[in-house]
Amino acid sequence: MVEQAVQNPGERVPAGGVDQLALPFGHRSRFARADFVAAGSNNAARAWLLGVNPWPEHRLALWGAAGAGKTHLLEIWAREQGAVLLRGPDVTRAMLGELLDGPAETFRAVAVDDADHAADQQAILHLLNAAREQRIALVMAARLAPARWPVDLPDLASRLRATMAIELRQPEDALLRILLLRHLADRQIVVSQPVTEWLLRRLPRTASAIRDAAIRLDQAGLAAGRRVTRALAVSALHDLLDQGEIPAERLVDLPVR
Repeated sequence: MVEQAVQNPGERVPAGGVDQLALPFGHRSRFARADFVAAGSNNAARAWLLGVNPWPEHRLALWGAAGAGKTHLLEIWAREQGAVLLRGPDVTRAMLGELLDGPAETFRAVAVDDADHAADQQAILHLLNAAREQRIALVMAARLAPARWPVDLPDLASRLRATMAIELRQPEDALLRILLLRHLADRQIVVSQPVTEWLLRRLPRTASAIRDAAIRLDQAGLAAGRRVTRALAVSALHDLLDQGEIPAERLVDLPVR
């Protein structure tokens, strides 16, 4: 279904020349459980986060590269558990004080995205202690494993090392294909199947590269006022693509498909 949405013409392709103004179309990420694509690279994270096994000290950390699915899983869990969803850079002791001083039933679960970017280390330590003492379910997401977070407080470093941490690995090829098709479909970008296959062969094998490629193709297609062709993709993604089979002097002469 995702591929059909990509292949079929949408309403995004402007009529006229290539010098039209690029208008920003709104894009919202989909974080429902039904939109999460299960794969071997995220099996362990899904099993621990969404399963029934208890976590040591009532806390769990998900870590992995950008685009691996951490935020999506965090959103699913927070919605289903009625959890307070926070961002690491925004967590402060004052904020936690207000939450913890409120009715107990309103603060039984909390999720913290970008937890390794928290500026207030005392606040994170306070949150970890509260999770243990008040039996608050706590999930943190970060790009690094908790033991590798840059912290100065010895007590916080000790708590982080004792936190159960599950890695979301880089997606396998089948998942990368689904991610590319979904990112393109979400942005209503018209890309033919030959160009899609060509992109999959040449883009870096990471979720963040796939996501960034879709964003740049969206911007380039809007600026050019036409659907994404191979030539347009080369122009927009020249620093990302593996151009092993394309001599540099021929980049501007690629056939338009």
